[in-house]
Amino acid sequence: MSSETTRRTFLKNTALAAGFLGLQSYMTGCGKGSSIDYGPLLEDPNKLLKLPKGFTYTTFSKTGERMDDGLSVPGAHDGMAAFPLDEERVILVRNHELDPKQFRKGPFAHQQDLSREYLDKQYDTARGTGVCGGGTSTLVFNTKTQTLEQHSLSLTGTLRNCSGGPTPWGTWVTCEETVDRANEQLDKDHGYCFEVPATANMGLAIPVPIKGMGRFNHEAIAVDPESGIVYLTEDRWDGLLYRYIPNEPGKLLNGGKLQALAISSQPSRDTRNWPEEQLPEFPRQKAVSTEWIDLEDIDAPNDDLRYRGFSKGAARFARGEGIVYGNGGIYFACTNGGKNRFGQIFKYTPSKFEGAEEEKRNPGTLELFVESDDSQLMKACDNLTVAPWGDIVICEDDNESSAIVGVTPRGELYHIAHVSIKSELAGACFSPDGSTLFVNIQNLPGQTLAITGPWKK
Repeated sequence: MSSETTRRTFLKNTALAAGFLGLQSYMTGCGKGSSIDYGPLLEDPNKLLKLPKGFTYTTFSKTGERMDDGLSVPGAHDGMAAFPLDEERVILVRNHELDPKQFRKGPFAHQQDLSREYLDKQYDTARGTGVCGGGTSTLVFNTKTQTLEQHSLSLTGTLRNCSGGPTPWGTWVTCEETVDRANEQLDKDHGYCFEVPATANMGLAIPVPIKGMGRFNHEAIAVDPESGIVYLTEDRWDGLLYRYIPNEPGKLLNGGKLQALAISSQPSRDTRNWPEEQLPEFPRQKAVSTEWIDLEDIDAPNDDLRYRGFSKGAARFARGEGIVYGNGGIYFACTNGGKNRFGQIFKYTPSKFEGAEEEKRNPGTLELFVESDDSQLMKACDNLTVAPWGDIVICEDDNESSAIVGVTPRGELYHIAHVSIKSELAGACFSPDGSTLFVNIQNLPGQTLAITGPWKK
């Protein structure tokens, strides 16, 4: 059996992958208003989150609270995913987008001295100070009782863990949205991805950077369960879309090939549709053929990977952020793309020979799925997930008035929730049973919410 065949079939042989595929759905369309929604959003007596009639929320695991391991809940709650534990409980692995300046929001803010356990399992001890407070926390939540049962620190010593993505083999890949290098304060270079197991056992994951996935301003990842290939976004106004083809599917640390997406016969294509660029508009709802460009020197000490990729012909995107796999397609958000900079969502459809030599004759395609023309419908699209009923669900990253937005298969937009305070929404994900939508409010304080109600079936 060829390596390509092995890559394409390895996940189909696991029950976990079947569940991962089962929550996804095929989607196409363009951005419009929608009559398919849950009704008007009602005022919240607690002035936190507006929801439609029949929906309620529970809030838990706030910044500064004491966790079950004795540490403090870190702040700046961000990307997150839900994994099955048993019939009633789920595991949430949650990012914390903290840099050294936010030490007082970190897990060790109230610790006089760091124990050897935490120093030994930090990626970067920052000269033993513990100020690299980014990383992940892991929670156990009961969807039947709607209560938090456990939360603890699961990765530490990293910086600005913005988003990431779940894998079909039951781990969370967390991404550093920074390219800080070792200096008088930091022991190590940053800008990597790390893998964290989704487990109810408290303890810190061993922080090993997945260097084959490159060093750049990482935002999020999505894994295609059909092939095991990982797709990565870059949160830069001139970023690229990457893919990582691991040498061994499911074993990301064992090396692989990093590539950047290009549009066939349109080298160095700008997809942002910014009018000031005075370039031909990237068309909506039109699939165009693609190719992938090999990248070299991917550790990029000069933070120039995107420039070198673009000069070789890779396409340019406007702040690639959330990315998700949805039954045959990879959807990713570009936060300030589009004529009005309100945001774009692209869909990449992999080749049936993705990553193999035959791909050159049967390439994958790229389509501009949604470009928002109305900030009241969608703006600053960030984290993405796929609802059990098939729509894309978006978290807005707008500190003035963020919403959770649904997108139908035809590209119609509707609002599920609206935060009543000035904060980014992040980390939207559904429990495996479809009963609960989890989401993070990043600031004032950082906290996680569980939303229940009459979801679509």
